[in-house]
Amino acid sequence: MSKIRVISHKALTWAQDIGLLIIAIATFIAVGFEITSMINVKTVTLADLLLLFIYLEVLAMIAVYLDSGKLPVRMPLYIAIVALARYLILDMKNLDTWRMLGVAGAALVIAIAVLIIRYGHVRFPYQDSDGG
Repeated sequence: MSKIRVISHKALTWAQDIGLLIIAIATFIAVGFEITSMINVKTVTLADLLLLFIYLEVLAMIAVYLDSGKLPVRMPLYIAIVALARYLILDMKNLDTWRMLGVAGAALVIAIAVLIIRYGHVRFPYQDSDGG
């Protein structure tokens, strides 16, 4: 491997790590704001819990990436499903029937995509590629 490629790879790795650190710090700050908001209102709603769950999934996704160097495609899909459920819960009164069906259909399509990805991973596992 040429010296430029090695330096470029290290620079990109550092940039990824810095980006992940920024995302993690921003997520912790958002969690703090959400908890402060719940304390001030003295109420915990389902929407609050789902938002905290989304934050937790983002932190878990960062941890998995830092541990393995790989980002499972399913994790952002799980986050998207929870975000759609939260959207339905928060705006249910303001949504017309077609929009509600559209959001529910989008969640269903994402759930089916997760099943397909999971099936593909079990049926056709990755081969270990140690230099080859």
